[in-house]
Amino acid sequence: MVNEDVDGEREVSAASLGADGDFDSGLRPRSLADFIGQAKVREQLELVLAGAKGRGATPDHILLSGPPGLGKTSLAMIIAGEMGAAIRVTSGPALERAGDLAAMLSNLVEGDVLFIDEIHRIARPAEEMLYLAMEDFRVDVVVGKGPGATSIPLDVAPFTLVGATTRSGSLTGPLRDRFGFTAHMEFYEPPELLAVLRRSAAILGIRMREDAGAEIARRSRGTPRIANRLLRRVRDYAEVRSDGEVTVEVARAALSVYDVDSQGFDRLDRAVLDALVRGFGGGPVGVSTLAVAVGEEPATVEEVCEPFLVRAGMVARTPRGRVATAAAWNHLGLTPPAGALSAAFGVRVRDPGTADAEPADAEPTVGLFDEL
Repeated sequence: MVNEDVDGEREVSAASLGADGDFDSGLRPRSLADFIGQAKVREQLELVLAGAKGRGATPDHILLSGPPGLGKTSLAMIIAGEMGAAIRVTSGPALERAGDLAAMLSNLVEGDVLFIDEIHRIARPAEEMLYLAMEDFRVDVVVGKGPGATSIPLDVAPFTLVGATTRSGSLTGPLRDRFGFTAHMEFYEPPELLAVLRRSAAILGIRMREDAGAEIARRSRGTPRIANRLLRRVRDYAEVRSDGEVTVEVARAALSVYDVDSQGFDRLDRAVLDALVRGFGGGPVGVSTLAVAVGEEPATVEEVCEPFLVRAGMVARTPRGRVATAAAWNHLGLTPPAGALSAAFGVRVRDPGTADAEPADAEPTVGLFDEL
């Protein structure tokens, strides 16, 4: 059951998440035992929740940080489900005024879970009100203006705040320090993603062979959300152009149609690599120049493409700009030039055919565009 009020936040009964299509709940795990991956975070959460249950108290406030698509929202739902509580869902950008937050807090019932996604984007007035609510379970509402203004204290039922952020460094110190437990979620390994795909395939009724699941997992950029999205697209291909069974041949053909290559790079990733290597000789080149070259916003290149390309060892960030590594040249079927960075960024290769190298922190080759 889902109730939506005028402020835009939603109250979700943890026991009825199966009917909530907004959260794609059909594929979401319902308990910590069903949650795949993040073994350390799961163990820590089990201790936090079991300890609170044993004391008959509400759990400490919980902060979940990490890249998008790793299961932060799912864990928030699980926390509410494990505690047998309702969860109210909102986001940082939606809390523009302190009154928005005060109205939400005043409607909480003891033990409720308040989930704020992208909490680092919460407005400062609402954030300052949140400090008092998190520590003392009360808020001060100011009525009137000027000399006649009056502060009215309102008690708030004990609750658990679960905050999710993709940029933990953007949180202010006072807000971060008020969380009793902080968990950082890491990218998944292919075997973990394969387990996610097995579970999703069983729920969706997809006939998927093991090697096909491994192929999809390898191209999923370490992210369960992407793995599930690719699985649904491969299912479409299998049902329309094959007999419905997902084999490794079907998976490869489907992913080729959707522009996902063997490394998990999509059209935009390859466009950035191509522009960096063929357009600017491997760099260094600034992200704004790269964005113009591929016809995208600089924020899209920096926040969507670059993290994965850097993690894959294809691009290095230097003081002069972005530089393509030898692996990027090889991925595009080109021979790395003398001076190309190795994938480990530890050496700068003078001659690709020899072991001759120099430290990577040597003076970089000056490029046409060298802004950050």
